[in-house]
Amino acid sequence: MIARKRILTGYRPTGKLHLGHWFGNLQNMLEMQQTYDAYYFIADWHALTSHWADPSDIRTYTEEMVLDWCAAGLDPDLCTIYRQSEFPQVAELALYFDMITPMAWLERVPSYKEQREQITDRDLGNVGFFLYPTLMAADIAILLADAVPVGEDQAPHLELTREIVRRFNNTYGEYLREPAAVIPKEGARVPGTDGRKMSKSYGNSIFISDPPEEIRTKVMSMLTDPARRLKTDPGDPDICPLQQIHKLISSDEEIARWDGCCRSAECGCVAHKRKLAEDLVAYLAEFQARRTLLAARPGYAWEVLEAGAAKARPVIDETIENCRRLVKLDSAG
Repeated sequence: MIARKRILTGYRPTGKLHLGHWFGNLQNMLEMQQTYDAYYFIADWHALTSHWADPSDIRTYTEEMVLDWCAAGLDPDLCTIYRQSEFPQVAELALYFDMITPMAWLERVPSYKEQREQITDRDLGNVGFFLYPTLMAADIAILLADAVPVGEDQAPHLELTREIVRRFNNTYGEYLREPAAVIPKEGARVPGTDGRKMSKSYGNSIFISDPPEEIRTKVMSMLTDPARRLKTDPGDPDICPLQQIHKLISSDEEIARWDGCCRSAECGCVAHKRKLAEDLVAYLAEFQARRTLLAARPGYAWEVLEAGAAKARPVIDETIENCRRLVKLDSAG
């Protein structure tokens, strides 16, 4: 039997998962666990790079993320789910990478300057945030991952990982794998309640674990076609956030009906909001029921993480032992 290629991806536990996550990377994760030796990790050290001043919620969000993942369909028997901070070996490998990585390589990462400029409510002048790419490279290399799913905005990070691994191998001996990029199915761009891309940092998210009444409240507050000020004004569903979300969860016939009545001004935005809210509550009901059952099992999320760590440990232990040997820091003599 041909061994499956190993793939790795992770999330930072800095908030609850929303519809943008659900229709984006999470659906790809569900597919990848069927075709790859899939490793999914909670990147809690990465969360500290930007939330170092107040890490009080990281543990809570870690648990909630595992519950969301498993209720959505990630199967701990098919994939490996673990917590980054469970393995100090990752930090050790990141330190080795720090020694060989020129500062200029880190300074050229596009997201570094962008986030420093855009995120103004937190101090990102710390060394940990600057060294984020080498820690990410260690996450990937410690597992000898063959591939990493990346979107267009993440491609520079993975290319830097490949450069760091290449330099390590050229300096100390060929061992670590250069991970290939896997371009997953393009996830849907889900608008938030204010019309911008749904994002935790924008405060415009509908979370997949929100109770029904909260979902209804958020949907009823959504912005719609800005040019449609009166119910009698024809609308453009192509630019309406309601329609963009609705078409992700409803039948083609249902969407066509709302499309037509919006363009002809035969129905208003309030009626559409009510219908979307009910459809969204119904769409998430099965997931939320499974999540409630999992949450009722004391310590379930931590059991999943413990089992995942046990599966990942042999690979990680072997990798770091070989890296210590290559950099002449092993104790074998």
